[in-house]
Amino acid sequence: MLFQQLSERVNPADPHSVENHSLALRAFFIMAKLYQDQMVSLLLTAMESSDPAKMESALQAFTDVFQELPQTKKLQRMVLNSTILVIQEDLKPVPKFLVHFIEILGQHNYLALPQGNTLISYIIKLVETDSSNEEDIRIMCSRILQMVSLPKLVTLVCEPNNTLAFVPLCKAATQMALKARSLGQVPYLSSFHQDPTEYISPQRLLTHLVMCSRKPYREKEFGTSSLRLLSALHPITSLHPIINHSVGQLWRKVIPQMLEILDDHTEKSLNQEEWVDRLFLFLSQSLVAIDDDRWQEQLIRVILERIRYFSDDGDEKAFLYKFFGFALWTSRSEKLVKMMLSAILQTSHENVQEREGIAVAFSVVSRKHLRTVLEKLKVYSAVLTDKESSSILTLAKEHQRREWVLVCHTIYLSYSKIILESKGDIFMHFDAVLALILQHYHNCILEKDKDLKLGYLNALIILTKTLGRQQHVAFQFKFPHKLAIVTFMLDLIKEEPLNSISSPIRQKAMNVINNFRMLRPLLEIEERVELLGTCFKSVFCLPSIEVLRKEASSPKEGQANVDLFEGTMESLLRLMETLIVEMPTRIQNCLQIMDPWLNSKKDNERERAMWCAARILEFTAKMEDFSMEIEFTRLGRLVKLLAMRCQDPVDSICFLSAKAVYHLYCILLKKKQMKKKIQGLWIEEDMDEVYSANLFYNNTFEIAEAFAEYFTQSQLTNLVLTAMEELTGSRAKVSLAAAQLMSAVMKKRGSDLIKVEEIVVGILERLKLQLEPNTKEETLRALCLLAGNSTHSVVPLLLNRPLPWDRTILALWKVFGTERKTTIKVLQLLIGILENHSTEGTTEKALEPVKAACALCEMLSGTLCREAILELYPRLLLAVLCHLFWVIEQKTPQNVVVYRKDGGSGKTLDSTSCALEVVKLVFFAAAYDGVVVYADEHKCWDHLSSSKFYYRGIMDLTSGIVKNCEAVMLHRILKLAKTFLDSGDNHRKTLARAVYAQLLWHRSVAQTLGQDFVGNLIKWTKEPNLIMKEIGLRGISNLALHPSQSESVKSLFPSLRDFLKSEARVTVQAVKALRNIIYHGHGEEVKAMFCSISRHLRPLINDERDQVRIIAISSLGHMLHRVNKFKPGYAIKKHLYSFLVPLLLSLEDNNTEVVKACGAALTEWTNVIGWSSFTQMFQHTTLSDHMQVLEETCNHLVNTCKRQLVGELLFQSFSFLKSSESSVRTAAVHFIALIAKKINLHSIHEDDVQLLINALESLKNDPVESIQILVTTLLQNIEEYVNPEDSSTSIISTRFFRLRGRKALKRKRHLFKTVRRKGDNDTDRPRNWLLGPLNLLWNWCKGG
Repeated sequence: MLFQQLSERVNPADPHSVENHSLALRAFFIMAKLYQDQMVSLLLTAMESSDPAKMESALQAFTDVFQELPQTKKLQRMVLNSTILVIQEDLKPVPKFLVHFIEILGQHNYLALPQGNTLISYIIKLVETDSSNEEDIRIMCSRILQMVSLPKLVTLVCEPNNTLAFVPLCKAATQMALKARSLGQVPYLSSFHQDPTEYISPQRLLTHLVMCSRKPYREKEFGTSSLRLLSALHPITSLHPIINHSVGQLWRKVIPQMLEILDDHTEKSLNQEEWVDRLFLFLSQSLVAIDDDRWQEQLIRVILERIRYFSDDGDEKAFLYKFFGFALWTSRSEKLVKMMLSAILQTSHENVQEREGIAVAFSVVSRKHLRTVLEKLKVYSAVLTDKESSSILTLAKEHQRREWVLVCHTIYLSYSKIILESKGDIFMHFDAVLALILQHYHNCILEKDKDLKLGYLNALIILTKTLGRQQHVAFQFKFPHKLAIVTFMLDLIKEEPLNSISSPIRQKAMNVINNFRMLRPLLEIEERVELLGTCFKSVFCLPSIEVLRKEASSPKEGQANVDLFEGTMESLLRLMETLIVEMPTRIQNCLQIMDPWLNSKKDNERERAMWCAARILEFTAKMEDFSMEIEFTRLGRLVKLLAMRCQDPVDSICFLSAKAVYHLYCILLKKKQMKKKIQGLWIEEDMDEVYSANLFYNNTFEIAEAFAEYFTQSQLTNLVLTAMEELTGSRAKVSLAAAQLMSAVMKKRGSDLIKVEEIVVGILERLKLQLEPNTKEETLRALCLLAGNSTHSVVPLLLNRPLPWDRTILALWKVFGTERKTTIKVLQLLIGILENHSTEGTTEKALEPVKAACALCEMLSGTLCREAILELYPRLLLAVLCHLFWVIEQKTPQNVVVYRKDGGSGKTLDSTSCALEVVKLVFFAAAYDGVVVYADEHKCWDHLSSSKFYYRGIMDLTSGIVKNCEAVMLHRILKLAKTFLDSGDNHRKTLARAVYAQLLWHRSVAQTLGQDFVGNLIKWTKEPNLIMKEIGLRGISNLALHPSQSESVKSLFPSLRDFLKSEARVTVQAVKALRNIIYHGHGEEVKAMFCSISRHLRPLINDERDQVRIIAISSLGHMLHRVNKFKPGYAIKKHLYSFLVPLLLSLEDNNTEVVKACGAALTEWTNVIGWSSFTQMFQHTTLSDHMQVLEETCNHLVNTCKRQLVGELLFQSFSFLKSSESSVRTAAVHFIALIAKKINLHSIHEDDVQLLINALESLKNDPVESIQILVTTLLQNIEEYVNPEDSSTSIISTRFFRLRGRKALKRKRHLFKTVRRKGDNDTDRPRNWLLGPLNLLWNWCKGG
């Protein structure tokens, strides 16, 4: 009933409930005093009940009565057993009365009993961080823990099983220690230090608390709890407080600072690395303060024990290794240091963390004991080389290699850590270390296979990588054994097969060499060459990626091979960068060594080599310590090579090459800018942005454009010479690139090339081979550009080739006309040759103008740069015309071929025809085709081919020029021609004057101000040379065409008449000049001038010389046309009748031009005279109908004209009977016959008839038989006319004489005006005006 009463819930608001509970407890208390053993048994039994309510009631009652019970061992045993049974029930939730009961037990020192450990463990479990117990239970548990002895509680703190309760345990221990200190009882842990089997040693306690401080925010208070406990327990090293006074002073200062740091940070904000370093500093300072080697030894052994057996956490183990190092570092005992180092080397080094930890420990110890550490490592490394003492050989054979490699790793890793910690001190001893490293491999106790090599290299890489990172310190020292290791690595690389990549040995060997960067002694040039050559061969010559995949046993292995190759390639690239850093000026040598692979026929080799080239150039361009001393003495060859690769058939190579070109350009630009900066010149920023790798990709022209300014003359020449070698390559794209490169650099820097002859000859030799069409075209262009820059070197080489030239030479000359600059320069040189003809010297020299003409013949026949031609047009034209004159005078045999079109089966030309062809081509090239058409129509070429009529051809050709060229061009030609008007060279003078004279045909030329045209022309007409006279008269004739020159030309009119009796060609020009003066004259002066020359002009109409006759007749027609415009009077018409007979007789001329001119002249004559009915007839007269025209004209004369005029005309015709031209004599006979037929000769005075008969009889013996017949017939007819049988038949006679009355029929009239004769009815009117001519005619007739 009492248990039931206790189990009921107490309601504090109900007084009865509270009173019942209190009475129940009072009842148990009274009964326990009366029945002690029975009540104890009853309560213990109730405690062990399975009923929680009953058990709780029993605990309440027992707690109330427990303090009144005598504490016997029996009671203690019984209570503890029952309590343990309750604890084992693990009731949830935890009964508070149970905890309270345990607290009561603690107060009675039950926790110190052996079975009390169970109660302590239970309480520790209740305070673990992951428990869900209420706060009041935790508080009670904390009070209970403080009832445990401090040594035991501290021991419990450090037990691994109590980690979750570490914070509460630490707090409890800290409170106990602080409470004891406040009571004056310093917690030195007293004699408990002497019993390490029961309680934790100070070394273990320090180790554990420091380890727990490593992660201070674990469970929020791990770090602070451990540090506070550590602070509360000081000093923990000795029984004597005075000896450890310095430790206490240190801890009182440092630990609060550390706690403050933790309070100011959080887990995220705290720098863990700095915190750990602070812990190690604290430890090292503490150990220095402790200054007890024995104590330190025990501490180190604790750390070793924990490393071996108790630490599975990787970070914790790493901390312990470092803790070991710091503990040993503070020791002053070398013996202890050696002993402990040996001990740690005997620990496991199976995994990387363990080896890393050992190495870290050694590195920390080396700060103070470097020599000892190095000596220990040296002694330990004997296990790798000493067969007699090596423990490795005691292992099973399958484990020996692995153990050897692990030991090697541990040693080399230790060296690497020591390098980092020693701050350069180790470098004084490091060459000995390198010597050991070599011995480890060469004196290896095991047989060397691939795995051992790889293990050794992996370990060595760890060491050398660290060494490389300390190069700034290590560079101060010399390591002679470095060279031996490099040589050793090269041997390993050479041993690797070139047909597979089965292992990373070559990669790792290169990494080792790379790690030795900047360490002295540096490699010599020869050693660098061997190193790079070996590495290049070992990597570049490996099978392609496709082959590596294909030959693998599985896809996975294939991918592994590819990955390994890529890693190897990357190692090679880094090695190259290292060598460049060591000696930046040797980058060119590095690239030069790659030449065989850059030019390899295997795509994979070229690609790999180009990858390296691009990478090393990029690295150099971006170097921070860029050196001005970097030089590319073979820049031309390098650029050529890279440019060729930019056109590689493999696209990836093209891209890599473009990158390489770009970075090379950046290097040169950087040098240029640095040089300008040194000189204090302005630097143009961002110039490298003008070009890019993408711009250079597949663009040879841009490459040449970018690099042109950086080449020296020698480099430029080498570039061209090496590029030339690629022209005949099998790859069309590459050969084209070579041609493009030559073309581009020659355009930019062609004038700076040396060895031009060698270049030209080389190109010519290759052009004769079967080049790919595009390559050939670009090569021709390259030589064209070279000719533009080095004209005086290239052109003479081509001109020296013997004639006729082959297709190659002709193709070159043709392409010279496609580039403006080249065209101008080559033309200037060729023109110079043409302008300086010489018949002196060697035959070869004399042939130069002919060769120049042949060159022009081809050059001007292609696609031309018209602007260039027009720029030199006047000079070019006069030069080729002058050359033509020179050639035709040389009278070279026509069968001597100097030019063969197309170099083979085309048409052939001798020197003259070649020169003529050039003249035509000059016009075509300048787009003046009309000049050639004009020349063809006017047969200029015939004249130009004749030395006699060359000047006429020039004047006719100039006429075509005037008609087809712009006025500006005519003035340019005139200006040039003027300079040669008085040249000492007759060829040039004749040409210039002919051109000058004919250019005056153009109005703008004739109106040029400040020119003394008339003076020049008159001067020429006065020269004895007929050609000059003719040219002068031609010029005057042309000047007369222009109104602005009319006054100056009219003054020449009288003097011009004097030339009408000169040689034919002079006369012709004189007639033309007079014609033009009259035709372009004005007013009365026209009629006056015509009258003044009419008597001089008339004889020329029937001149024996065709050209004179034609021009005279033609000019007469033009004059008459002009005269008719100004209403001519009687006097002029009287003059005009004197032209009728000559013109009519000329209609029967055999020359159609004469007939045509006569028709035109007679047409104009009829217009002036007023014979309008005859105009159409004369206008359409031909040689075939001339008799009809003559007959109708004679009929009109007899019917309409006066007898006196008819007689005069008839008498005038007598003079033509003696003409040397049979056609004229025939025409005269026809004219006389027609007139005689129309008039009544019976009525004509006998003297006149006799005069007519006498004139005709002179032709009886004419050499032409037809004329004899005509004359005989006419004489017979005249006889009949004079003695007609029937006078009525003559009707015309009555009209002709207009007789009045019968008296007229009886008189005979005179037909011809002559002197008065006996019996003449007109004796009173003498005819003096006809006396002279008649007497002459009479005497002539009598003379037969």
